[in-house]
Amino acid sequence: MFGDLFEEDYPSVPYNQYGKGKKLKTKALEPPAPREFTNLSGIRNQGGTCYLNSLLQTLHFTPEFREALFSLGPEELGSLEDKDNPDAKVRIIPLQLQRLFAQLLLLDQEAASTADLTDSFGWTSNEEDFLDLTVAVKNVSGLEEALWNMYVEEEVFDCDNLYHCGTCDRLVKAAKSAKLRKLPPFLTVSLLRFNFDFVKCERYKETSCYTFPLRINLKPFCEQSELDDMDYTYDLFSVIVHKGGCYGGHYHVYIKDVDRLGNWQFQEKKSKSDVNLKDRQNEGEIDDPLMILKAILLQEESNLIPVDQLGQKLLKKIGISWNKKYRKQHGPLRKFLELHSQLFLLSSDGSTVSLLKNCSLQAELSFQRNDPEVFKTLTSESPGLNDRTSCPHWFDINDSKVQPIQEKDIEQQFQGKESAYMLFYRKSQLQRPPEARANPRYRVPCHLLNEMDAANIELQRKRAEYDSTNNDFELHLHVGPHYHFFNGALHPVSQTESVWDLTFDKRKTLGDLRQSVFQLLDFWEGDMVLSIAKCLPAGLHVYQTLDGDDLTLCEMEIADEEDIFVWNGVEVGGIQIPTGSDCEPLLLNVLHLATRGEGEKCQQLTESPQVFPSNAEVGSVFTALAIPVGAIFLSSTECTNEGWTAIPQEDWRKTFREQGLTNGSLVLIQDSSNSNNSLLTKEGEWITTVNETNWIQVKNLCQSESEEEHVKIPATANTVVFDIRIKAIKELKLMKELAENSCLRPIDRDGKLLCPVPDNCTLKEAELRMGSSLGLCPGKAPTSSQLFLFFAVGSDIQPGTEMEIIVEETITVRDCLKIMLEKSGLPGDTWHLRKMDWCYEAGEPLCEEDATLKELMICSGDTLLLIEGQLPPPGFLKVPIWWYQPRGCTGPWRSHQDQTNGPPPPGGAWGATATQGAPGDTYAEASLCYLGDIEISEDATLAELKSQAMTLPSFSEFVIPSPTFLRAWTVESRRPSRLLRINQQQLREYKLGRRTEICLEPLQKEENLGPQDVLLRTQRRLPGERAYGPPVDLVWDTARGWTAGALQRQVADCCSLPVEKIEIAKYFPEKFEWLPVSSWSQQTSKRKKKKKQENLQGAPYYLKDGDTIGIKNLLFEDDGDFSTVRDDAGKEKQKQLALGRKKSQEALCGQSSSAVSGAESPGRPQRPEASLSIHVGSFR
Repeated sequence: MFGDLFEEDYPSVPYNQYGKGKKLKTKALEPPAPREFTNLSGIRNQGGTCYLNSLLQTLHFTPEFREALFSLGPEELGSLEDKDNPDAKVRIIPLQLQRLFAQLLLLDQEAASTADLTDSFGWTSNEEDFLDLTVAVKNVSGLEEALWNMYVEEEVFDCDNLYHCGTCDRLVKAAKSAKLRKLPPFLTVSLLRFNFDFVKCERYKETSCYTFPLRINLKPFCEQSELDDMDYTYDLFSVIVHKGGCYGGHYHVYIKDVDRLGNWQFQEKKSKSDVNLKDRQNEGEIDDPLMILKAILLQEESNLIPVDQLGQKLLKKIGISWNKKYRKQHGPLRKFLELHSQLFLLSSDGSTVSLLKNCSLQAELSFQRNDPEVFKTLTSESPGLNDRTSCPHWFDINDSKVQPIQEKDIEQQFQGKESAYMLFYRKSQLQRPPEARANPRYRVPCHLLNEMDAANIELQRKRAEYDSTNNDFELHLHVGPHYHFFNGALHPVSQTESVWDLTFDKRKTLGDLRQSVFQLLDFWEGDMVLSIAKCLPAGLHVYQTLDGDDLTLCEMEIADEEDIFVWNGVEVGGIQIPTGSDCEPLLLNVLHLATRGEGEKCQQLTESPQVFPSNAEVGSVFTALAIPVGAIFLSSTECTNEGWTAIPQEDWRKTFREQGLTNGSLVLIQDSSNSNNSLLTKEGEWITTVNETNWIQVKNLCQSESEEEHVKIPATANTVVFDIRIKAIKELKLMKELAENSCLRPIDRDGKLLCPVPDNCTLKEAELRMGSSLGLCPGKAPTSSQLFLFFAVGSDIQPGTEMEIIVEETITVRDCLKIMLEKSGLPGDTWHLRKMDWCYEAGEPLCEEDATLKELMICSGDTLLLIEGQLPPPGFLKVPIWWYQPRGCTGPWRSHQDQTNGPPPPGGAWGATATQGAPGDTYAEASLCYLGDIEISEDATLAELKSQAMTLPSFSEFVIPSPTFLRAWTVESRRPSRLLRINQQQLREYKLGRRTEICLEPLQKEENLGPQDVLLRTQRRLPGERAYGPPVDLVWDTARGWTAGALQRQVADCCSLPVEKIEIAKYFPEKFEWLPVSSWSQQTSKRKKKKKQENLQGAPYYLKDGDTIGIKNLLFEDDGDFSTVRDDAGKEKQKQLALGRKKSQEALCGQSSSAVSGAESPGRPQRPEASLSIHVGSFR
C-alpha cells in the first residue's frame, strides 16, 4: 500500500575524499531507527491505523496466541514464495502476521510496518479466540457493578407484571437472570463509551469515571461456582485507550509485558514510611477501599466483624462515611464485599464479614503487629501497585513510540477524554515457562529466525552507509597565497589553484580538519589559520577565525558548502586584510555626470561600480569620485526612475549600513555646480522640454508680489520636492531669501492647503500626481521629528475655521493642549482633545495627557478638536443616561412628556424614536428622554450604575422600587442596542467606550437575566388583519443551542399553542421585511462528514437581544405573509428615496463636469483619501 521502505539502494560515499572541483552528492534515504532503551518495537501508523496497531500489539503480547501462531507450519499455511502460484494454497494473512510478530520480537528497528499485512487483508473467517463482553458505562461506577447488574441482579415479574408460563398457560410470578456458563482463557471487555443523545440528536462520548480492577474474580457471575477461586480469577494485561471525542481521536495501548521481553527502566519514587494514614488521606492517596477494609479487619482479633460496625470503623478511621466517599464509584458496602469474594467472606445472611485466611494476609497481620506505623502507610496504597516481589512491567505503546509506565498509571484512564475503551484479561492460572522469560527467540520458527538475522545485518550495513553519507559535507578551501587584495575584497589569482573542495565528516573536530588540510596542501609552510569566508559581489570577504581544536564542526555550526579561507591570519600578499561583518564590502552602482576634456562636465549620465566598506561614511563617495561637494540621492532598486531619496547633509556622516544600502544599490551624485540639471528621465538624459503631463503647477501664496501667479515646473515621479521649490522661486522671480523660509503645500479640489511636503521627498513618495497644484507658502516644512497638525474648536467644523500648528512629535498631550488654547485665545482648563476620525466626527478623547503624540500615533495632517468639558479621572466614565419606554407599555411610573431641564444630548434632543421591534399598525415606538450625565468608576457594577442614575434630579418624577426593576441598554444610532444583563458584573468587563450612552427601561417585575438568556419582543398577529398586537417580552434560555426548533418550542409554550400550529418570523425594521424562522437543511462537510450545526446567531437571522419575533397562529392563517400595511408604506418610501438619490447623483455628475476648477464648495472640507485599517476584535 505504501511501498517498501527498503526498495531503493543507498549510495555508498567514501569517508574522506579530496579533490579539486565540485562533487555531486546524493542524499541517501534514512534507514529505520534502531530500538530505544525499552528494547521493544512499535508499529508505524499508516494513517488511521492506530486502533489496528493497538490490537496487534495486544495479540503480540499474548504469549499463548503468539506461540500458537508460530506453531503453524508450511503444511497449514503454505509459503509466501508460492503466493502468485494459482495452484498453491497459501494463507497470506497468518503468514504476514507471523512475519510481523517476528519483526516485533527480533528486528532491530524502532517501529515495524504493517503495509504487507494490510495489503493481504480480506479474510472472512468467523473464528474467535476471545470472548467479548460488552458492558455499559453510562450511570455505572465500574466493571464490577456492570457485571453485577448483568449477571447477578434478577428481574422479578410480579404484581402487575406477571410472566406468562407457556407450560401451564397462565400468568405466574417469575424471576429472570443471566449467568456465565463457560469462562475462556482470555477475556475481552468492550466499554460502551459512545452513546447517542436523543434529546440533542447527536453522538457523545461518556467520559465519567469507570473503574476496573487489575485482578477480578468472576465467581459471583458464573452459573457453576463449585471450583476453586483461582479458576475464576483473571489478571488485566492490556488496556486500549481512546483519546478524543466521538467524531475522532487516537488509540494507544497499555500492555503488560508477561514474558519480560522489554527493558523496563522506570525511576520510581520511594515511599516514606513515616507518613501516617491521616496525612496520606489529606494528600488524596487512599482512594482504594480494599486496603482500608483489609487494614480494619486485620486489626480485629477474630478477623470477624458485623457489616454495620465495619462501616462505623471506616468512618472513625478516615473521617468520612462509605456512602459519601465510595458509594458513587463502588456501590453499597455489602455489594462491594460480595464482588470481592476472593478477599472477604460474608456469612450466609450477609450480616458479618471476615477476611479469607491465606498466606499473604497472615504475613500482613504479622507485619502489622511488628510495625503498625509502617503498616498504616503501606495499607494506604492501592493493591498490587507497589508489589515489589512481582513488579509487573507495563508499557505504553503509542504507534511507533514505546514508553515504560507504572501499573498505577492505569488509574488515570478511568475517566476523561483519554480513557479506557477495551480491557483484556488473562486467567491467573496461565503460567509461562521459565525459558520464555526475556527470550524473544522462544518458539519462533527457524526460517523466521534466519530471515530476521539477515535483515538485522542488512539494517546495520545501511545504517553505517547512511551515517557516513548523512554526516559528510562539502567545504570549499580558499588558499590564501593564491589570492590578492584589491578594490576592497579578495580576488583569486588563478581560479584552478585558489579553490580546493574537501569532503569531510562534520562530527570530527577542528583539529582533525586542520590536520587534513595540512595533508592536502603539502606545500604549506608556517602557521595555518582557518577562517569563515563568504563570496560577495565585490569579492571574497573574511569574517571570523575558527578557534577551539577540540570542538566538532557540528558544535561550531559550520554548514554544508561553507567557504573556508586558509591563511596566516595577518596579511595576504603583504596587505593587511580587514575582517568581520562590520567592514563587509558593498558593491554600489554610482550614477554621475561624465567628464569631458579639461574637467568639463557633460550632459551624459554614466554608471560605474564602486566598492565601499559597509562601515564607511556616505560622504566618502565624493572622495572616491573626486567631486568636491554636491548632493547624494540613494535608491535600493536597480532602476533609475524610482525609489530616489535625497540624503540631508547632516546624514553624510552616517555609514552605508545605517542608510540601509545593500549590494547593487544605486547612488546618484549631483555636483553642486550643475544644480540647474536635476531631473532625470528613464533614459538617463536631462530633461530639456516640458510636455502637458510631466509638470507640477506651483501657485504663489507668499505675501511677496510676483509678475505671475503660478508656474508649471517640469517633473517626473522621482523629482525631488526641493528642486521643484527652488525652480518655482526662480521662475516666479521671488526673493532668494524664500529659499530658506518657504515650503510647498498640496492644494485639494476645494482649495484647502494640506500638510507641507518635506523637501527631501520625491513626488512619488509624497503621493503627488503629475499636474497637481502646490502652493508656495511662507515658513519651513516640518522636519522628520515634527508634526504639522490642524485643530479646531468644537465638533461642528465649518470651512475655514481650522487652525494650523507645528509641534514636536515628542510633546505631550497636555502641552499640546496648552499651545492650542493659547493660539485660539480660549481661557480656562476645562478642555480636552479629541482626534477627528475618518468620518470627520469627533473620535475617542486623548485621555493619557502625559503620553506623547508619537505614542498615540498622531501623524502629520491629522485634525485635533478642542472640546469643552473636563475628562473624568483615569478609570472613570462619564455616561449620559436616557429614559427608554416602549409605547404601549404601562406601569406604576410616569413618563416624561417633554425633554427634561438638563443639558441637551450630543447631536440635539431626541424625540420619539422607532425601536427595532415595532411592526404593524401598532408600531411600538419608543421614547428616549435625556436624564443627565453620571460619573462612575469602571470598577463599579451595573447595579451601582442603575442606583447612581436613580439619584439624578430628572429621575425623581419616576417611581421605581429598586434598581432590579430597571433594564439597561447601550444606545447606538439613537436606539437601544446591546443589553447589559448581569447586575453584579463590573462596567470594565462590558468594555464600554468613553462615548457610550446608556438608556434605562422600566420593568413590571424584577429581572435577573443569565448569560445564556436572550430577550426577544414577541408580537402575535391579529387574525384577519395585517397588524400585530402589543409586544410581549420573551426570555429564551439558549443553553441547549440557538436552533430554530428550540425557539419555536419556547414561543409555542409561551403562547400555549402546539408547536406545529405556529409559525414565527424575525422582523428587520430597516428593510421593513420579515424572515420566517425555520430549520434549514444541514450542510455536510465533504472532508469530515460532520453536520454543520444551525445557529440563529449567524446568517441569515443574526438574532440578538431586542429583536422582534412575529407569531402567526396557523389555525386562523396558513399563508406565509407576515407583512403589514405599514411595511408596504415603508418599502414604498424607501423606493422613492432611492430614486431621488439616484437623480440627485446624476445631476451632481452633470454639474461637476462643467464646474470651474478651484471653485469653493459650501460643504464639509474634503481631505485626501487615505487607506482605512479596521481592527476586528473577538466579541462574545
